[in-house]
This record gives sequence, structure tokens and C-alpha cells, in this order.
Amino acid sequence: MDDATLMDSMDLKVRELLKEVQLDYTPSFTKFVDDTVSAIKASIDKIPEDVQVTADIAPNFVRDIGADKVEFKFKKPTSIKIGGSYATQTLAKPEVNVDLIVRLPKESFHEKDYLNYRYHGKRCLYLCLLKKYLDTSASFDKVEWSTLQNEARKPILILHPAAKLAEVPGACIRIIPSAKSLFNISRLNLSRNNIHTPNQGTTLDATPMYNSSILEDMFLEDTEFIDESFSRWKELRQASTLVKVWARQRSSIYVYDCLSGFLISAILAYLRISQQINMSMKAIQIFRVSMNFIANSELWSRGLYFPPEGQSNITKEERIQFKKSFPVVMCNPSGRMNLAFRMSRIGFAELQDEAALTLKCLEKCGDGGFEEIFMTKIDYAAKYDYCIRINLKGKKEVNAMGFCSDKECWRLYEEKVQGILTKGLNDRAKFIRVTWRNAQSQWSVDDGLSALDKEPLFIGISLSNLEKAFRMVDIGPNAENKEEALEFRKFWGEKAELRRFKDGRIAESTVWESEKWTRHLILKRILEHILGRHLSLSKDNIVVAVDQLDFSLLHGAGDPISYSESLLMAFDVLSKRLRLVPDIPLKVSSVQPLNSAFRSTSVFPPEPHLLANEKIESVKLNKAIPSCIQPLEVMIQLEGSGNWPMDEVAVEKTKSAFLLQIGESLQKLWGMTCIATEDNVDVLVSGYAFRLKILHERGLSLLSKESENGQAKRVSLIDKKLFISGQHSSMINGLQNRYPIYGSVARLAKRWAASHLFSACLVEEAVELLVAYIFLNPLPFNTPCSRITGFLRFLRLLSEYDWTFSSLVVDINNDLGQSDKKEITDNFMLSRKVQGENGLRPAMFIATVYDKASEAWSGSSPSVLELKRLVAYSRSSANMLTKLIFEDQIGPYGWECLFRTPLNNYDAIVLLHRDKLPYPQRLLFPSEVDHGKHVVRGHASKCFQPVLLPSDLKGRPEEVKSKLLVDFDPLRCFIRDLEKEFSTTIKLWYDFLGGDAVGLTWAGSYSSKKRKQEEIVEDGLDPSKLLKSVGDAGKGFVRSIYFLKPPRNSN
Repeated sequence: MDDATLMDSMDLKVRELLKEVQLDYTPSFTKFVDDTVSAIKASIDKIPEDVQVTADIAPNFVRDIGADKVEFKFKKPTSIKIGGSYATQTLAKPEVNVDLIVRLPKESFHEKDYLNYRYHGKRCLYLCLLKKYLDTSASFDKVEWSTLQNEARKPILILHPAAKLAEVPGACIRIIPSAKSLFNISRLNLSRNNIHTPNQGTTLDATPMYNSSILEDMFLEDTEFIDESFSRWKELRQASTLVKVWARQRSSIYVYDCLSGFLISAILAYLRISQQINMSMKAIQIFRVSMNFIANSELWSRGLYFPPEGQSNITKEERIQFKKSFPVVMCNPSGRMNLAFRMSRIGFAELQDEAALTLKCLEKCGDGGFEEIFMTKIDYAAKYDYCIRINLKGKKEVNAMGFCSDKECWRLYEEKVQGILTKGLNDRAKFIRVTWRNAQSQWSVDDGLSALDKEPLFIGISLSNLEKAFRMVDIGPNAENKEEALEFRKFWGEKAELRRFKDGRIAESTVWESEKWTRHLILKRILEHILGRHLSLSKDNIVVAVDQLDFSLLHGAGDPISYSESLLMAFDVLSKRLRLVPDIPLKVSSVQPLNSAFRSTSVFPPEPHLLANEKIESVKLNKAIPSCIQPLEVMIQLEGSGNWPMDEVAVEKTKSAFLLQIGESLQKLWGMTCIATEDNVDVLVSGYAFRLKILHERGLSLLSKESENGQAKRVSLIDKKLFISGQHSSMINGLQNRYPIYGSVARLAKRWAASHLFSACLVEEAVELLVAYIFLNPLPFNTPCSRITGFLRFLRLLSEYDWTFSSLVVDINNDLGQSDKKEITDNFMLSRKVQGENGLRPAMFIATVYDKASEAWSGSSPSVLELKRLVAYSRSSANMLTKLIFEDQIGPYGWECLFRTPLNNYDAIVLLHRDKLPYPQRLLFPSEVDHGKHVVRGHASKCFQPVLLPSDLKGRPEEVKSKLLVDFDPLRCFIRDLEKEFSTTIKLWYDFLGGDAVGLTWAGSYSSKKRKQEEIVEDGLDPSKLLKSVGDAGKGFVRSIYFLKPPRNSN
């Protein structure tokens, strides 16, 4: 797609978005607002003049902020006028908040009320009186408290009108007090201290945040510089809406210590005044300039001033004072107040990072990055690699020095936590975001500030890279640096130790010993240690979302991925021996593993089995061992030869002959056990079973361009499948080496798909490609560096991707050129055309360099109806996982819910005998059904046991070895029989990884709405009889069958 077409597509989508989110100032809406404002004024007019207002109407609030002398006589507001986004016509749905600015009367305040929180106390009491009278008005459903930018000492009122307007559901009015001309501005200079306490002595620290809090109200109405910019410039108003939509999608920046709607307007006004944008620009062009300015402008380091630099009357000393007092400076036209006084250093760093990522989206993503920029929710759970919740409810240390000083105690505590984590994690973390959104929940000034610790403090950590994040040793200062060493020991406590390193250096250090497969827990251990040590927190109050899903990958007590090294060693032995086999006509030229265990993406890579070793001298065991072993496919290529037969059947027979000869040689030369069947040759090496496959040299023509002139047609389906498996395996293996966390995410994704009985419709290679996509195309995020974050993004990809109108292209090694992409697009369009003609097509089109027509892994499944179920389940799981990260336990099962599938979504359920599953330890949760009609009850067979007891291991080694069952899986046999017998009447849903339930849906009806048991079946199908036949097919393996819903009426 050329640049012009791309821009046209982006412009079209932006126009549609603006239609959706921009508010039309229709006569009905303006009348609704005017009527509501009139009702507010009428209620305020009922308040009698000179009413004596005391602290008694909000005693807890006044006490907690530490205000004195707050009594005053009520006077009517000097003015009441609409401000904010409504006034500049930049309101963006769905949040329709109309700001009503109520100017506080000078007569109710004393000239020194800027001291000691008197202004804040009186401001609150004034609002309390307004609320009392507004509560009695029938014009309002509800009047509730909120805060201005999460600042608890500055409450505001939210009014919900009784009258409703369909075009703006949920519209409300925010009453915000203004303090215009109340105090002498020079008294609120940033270098002054305006909080006097009895014990502070002669040295008075400046109170810039406190002073700015009052200055903000004093300059609240001075928005001419914004109003002038927006009043006659439609495109600028549209750009403001776009920036708001962009910011709202990003939870980490649209918060109290970063960006607000007002600051967005101020930045755009600055760009206009400094002539960085002009009237000829479209809204999306202004948006791009804004992103570039936020991400890259050097002016931020000096501060933004209205008018721009060179025309301002602000002195150099004043500029220095602003930069000394605040990390980010955006000075208003008066030169007396920093509009960005709340913006923190880390908040601004996150803002710049998000803007930089957005510029990348504009440059690299399809359709100009519209979906990634405006439609993708970038919340904490999906953005950060590690999410931590700290419960501080009732912790006295938070407000030990009072709730409010220059900054509020919650902001000070955030800074304290930020400092501890920054020092403790060092270069392990790229970003550490600490936020305590304590004033956004339901709150009333009547409760005071002590009630604001109910919400947990939230920490988001983005890792720099896995090598740094997962290192086991942190090296501190040298032993000779006494002061630094003492500081190091003071910080780390008992974890600090003096060590001698290989280079001879003796230094302080901390050591986090860990096995390779538990390295992701190192960060959790560090966090628990430093937070526990410096904040006196117990582990129960620190919840780190990192290992809560690890239970799904365990086999028994441990993670079987721990055996990967021994598996690779066994393969290495086999590979070397295969190349040394002497007595075959064509030598082995290459050996490639195909099984997912070799690329670290197998949910259950096999453990070494005692009976799969070359020699068994004596077997003395006191515990049972598995009776089954899963074989791992290995692809062999032989030297080239022109003597291969042309017939496909003859080629396969020749391959079998080669394999038998290879097996005999391995057995003769190295004593390796080989098991040959009509279809396969399996070799037992060093505790593992390997299944040998030969790729015929004609299959290699798939690699060359000659395949275009017809050679590929002569390649058998078996060779084609082997070739594609080899290509896939090597590419995924390379990806795993680039992104070490990829394998863990893929394993979780596979476990999730299987646990919800999607084993039939989503093959493991398709899951690997879906997970690969989120690593290769992370925008608008950074690449995931934790298994839970990666898993959440996988679920969201599955649930949110536009499968109907978009192909998913996975380009692992950047091999696809423009012609390849065009071919993929043409194949995709053709597949959709075919669907229109016969209703059959790949619902999920996943293209790769080796499979441009999506035939290999998603050609026949999932079907459209299967995909609908997949999307629904993944959406539900993604929402659940997001909730768990923020709230933890939901219901009795918590994190387990992600892998518990509801069995009531099927027409019938087959329960299997758990002790007849080949690997019973892999079963996550035993399945039970407590509804429906129980039609079959079966007894367990005695022919098969999944374990060999010590008594079974007596006898000669050959006899004992013969009891080992290679590739035996009763579930697979049962499913194969059912598909052969009932393929036209039932659809099967199952878990190949170890589930004990099989879901049945009547063919063609499994997407239907709920059907009542009373429905009449008129197509001659007797469900109970059919289910009994299913039970007969699985006799000895089937425990129970429940009939839940009848087939739909064929009429």
C-alpha cells in the first residue's frame, strides 16, 4: 500500500472516529446544559446571605488537613460560569463532564487565608454548604464528592442531573471553585513557606506544591490563551479530541501526576503560539506534530513559557526557581504559576515514551497505526511486565507526619516507594511507576482523609531486558570504599555479603540463587525483601503478579522444562550416532528435531524415563514410574541420489526400509532399543523416545523457485508436512533464542487453549505463531518481558483481532518482501471469496514465509463457529486476568478460573476415568457435572494402568522394557474412534494435555442459543441412544455421560 493510499485510509478512519467521539453542540444539548446550570444557580440563590459557616459541617476534613481559623460568613459566589472543554468545544465522549467554575467571594476570606490550609478548609466548607442545598433540589439525581486531579485537599462536587439526554448518557456537571483575586500573588511565590508549624524552627522550607495548589484556583479562569487558540480553528479542536482519545487509552499517563485534558489544551495552545502548527494542517497532522513535540522537543528541559521564549517577561532567576521546584515546567502567561506542577519526573518520562511509541506506530503499523494509536487499550496489566499491589490500609506510618504538608502524604509515600525500588532494582528496570489512586473511589469529606487508604498502592515495572532483570548477582561497592559499603549493607541488610569475584575483586554483593526455570521469580524475591525491610510490610501485603499461573505448567511438584538440558544432550547423542551409521546406502546428512519440546514451547516436555535408557542392569525402585512415554519427532535428511522411485507409495516404502536399517545399526552398534511399527520407527536414547522421519530430497525443491514450474506438485503430502514442520521448528527456535520469555508464554497459551477443550481446533503450531506475533509486533507496547503480560496480550490478540477482514502475517526473520505480502493478500482475498461461494474457508488466516496461503496450521480449523467460541472465551479470560492483576481473588477459585472451563456450554459431557489417563498428574481440575440427564455409567478397565509399580519391574531387562508403552494415549484412540463413527452427528471438544472431560455438541448446532429440554427432535436422531453408543465406544475408559441439551428442531 503506497503512502497516499495509507494516508487516505488513516484520514477516513480518523473522520469516522471524530464523528463517534466529538460532541455535537445541538440545541437540545446546549439547552440541557443551560437548564442544569440554571437549576444550580437557583439552588445556590436559596442559601441565605451571612450564614455563619464553621468547621462543624466537615470536622474530619478540617482536622485532617490541619487547618485553623476556617469560620466565615457565607456570601453568594461572585460569578458562576461554564469553563473547561465545554467552553472550547473539545468535549470528547464517553466522558461528558461540564465544568462549572464558581468564583469564591472575597468577603468570605481573610487576606492571610493562604496560610496553614485555611483556604483549603474554607473552600471545602463552602462546597459543603452548596451541596446541602443542591441535595434538596429535584433537578439532581445525585450530588457526590470527588477531587481535582486526585488531590484530596481540593474536593469538588459532581452533579448528576435528573433530566436525561439520550445523545449524552451519563453527562454530569463538575462544580470547581475559583479563587480569582483572593490573595496577593507575591505571597504565594514558590520560594515562600506558607505552612507554619510550632516545631519548625528558624529554617523554613519552601512550599511550592502547596502554593501552586492555591495559585491553580486563582488562575483557573485565566484561559484566554487557550480560548483564543481553539475558538476559530476547527482542526485544532479535532486534534485536541484525538489527543484525548489517545491519552485515555493509556492508563499510565492520563493520571493526576501526568496528563489531563487541560494540559493537552495548553500544549496545543503552546504549539499554536510558537507557530509549530498552522491553519493549513489537518487534525491528524497536528496530532503527529504534538506527539513529536512531546517525545523529542528540547524545550522541555528549559521549560515552556507563554508567550514563547524571547517574548516573555519572566526573569532568569524565576526560571531557575521553577526548574528547581518542579521536574516539568509549563508556565502560564502571567509567569507566576506552573500549569504542570503536579507532573512527576517519572510520569513525564512515561509520557515521552508513549509519544515515541506512537510515532513508531504512525511510521511502521498498517493503516498508519490507527488501531494501535486510538483503539488499543494500554492499561497497567498489559503494559507493565510486573504489576505489584501493596495493601496499606490502616498503616499509620503513611500519615505519621500528618496528611498534608507541602505535598499530601500519599504523594510522599509514592516517592518513598519509588526511591526504594529505583535503588533496589537498579538497571533491571526501565520504568517503575508508583501510583496511589486513593481519591477516585467513593468518598465523602465527612469521612476525612483517613478513609483514603482503602485502595492498594499500585506499582508497574517495565524491565530493561531479561539478561539484566534475571541476573543472580548484584555487585556493589568494593570493600575499600567503607562509606559506600556501609550504605550498601544498610540498604540490603542480611542479603548483603562480601564476595571475591573471578577477576580478584572483593566487593559487597547480593546473591539470588535460582534455577534457570525459576529466574522470573528473582524480581519478586528482591521486591519482597526491600519493601519488607524498608516499609515494614509482610509478604501478605505485597502481591506481585508473576507466578500465579505457574501451577498450570507443573507436572507433579516441579516444572518439566527443567529437563530440557538432559533432552538436548540425549538428542545430541542420537544426532552424532545417526551420522556415524555405516551400513546404509545413503549417509545421514542432517538431523533436525521437530517436537515443540526442543524449542521450549511444549507444555509438558518429557522427563527422562528409567526404561528408555540403552542398558538396564537392574531395576530397583520403591516408587511407581509412568508406563507411557511420548515420542519426539526427529527429521532426517539423507545424501542426494537420483535412484529414488517416482511413485509416492514406493518412496514411503523406501523410507521405511532406510529407517529399519538405521534402527538395526543403532541397536547393533550402541545397544539402543528400536521399536518398529508399520508407520514409525522409535529409538530409545538416554531416557527419551525419538521417532525418526525421513524428508525425501524431492521435498527440498520446496525451497527453490523451481517449485513454481510444477516440481512442487510431485512432492508428497507427507514430505510437504515434514518440510513445513522443519521450517516452523527452526524459526520458532530462533525466536525463542531472541526472546527467552517467549517459550513460557507459548506454554501458558497452549495450556489455556487445551483446558477450554480447544485441542481439536487450535493446533499447537498455530498457538506458537499467535504468541510469536505479539513479540514480533508489540506496538503500541514494548516487547513483553514476563509470562503473565505476554499471556494477557495473547488473549487480547485472539479476542480483538479482526479475523474476518485481516490476515495475520507472522514474519519471524523479516523474510517477506513486497511481492510476498501481495501474494499473501491475494491468497487471503481468495479465501474470503471461496467462503462466499461454499461457506468453507480458514476463519483464522495465519500466513508465514513458508505458508503464504494459511494451509499448514489453520487451513481447516478453527471454523467460523469454532473461532466465535474461541474469541468469546479469550475475551472472558482476558477480562478475568486483568481483574485478577488489579484485585487478586475473585470468587472461590481466583487465578484457577482462567483454566476452569464451564461444562454447561456443551450439549453432552463425557467424563473419563482419571486413573486411566496416560499422565494423570497433568490433570488440572477433576471435572464433575451436577446437571443434565445421566445416561451412561461405566466401570474402569483393568487392561491399562498409567503407572508401573515396583512389582511390575521384576524380571529380565528386556521383559521390563517391553512394558513401556510408546505413544499410547487412550484419549487419542477414543477420539479417533468417535470421529470415524459419529463425524456427521456430533462435534468433539477435548483437552489433549490431560483433561478428563470431552464436550459434545450436535453437529452444526454448537453456536446456537440456549435450547430448552422440551424441544422436539424430528430428524430421527435419538440423543440418549447415540450417547450410549459413545459410551460403548469408550468402554472401560468412559466414567459417565451426561445429556444436557437436545439437538435443535430441524424445522
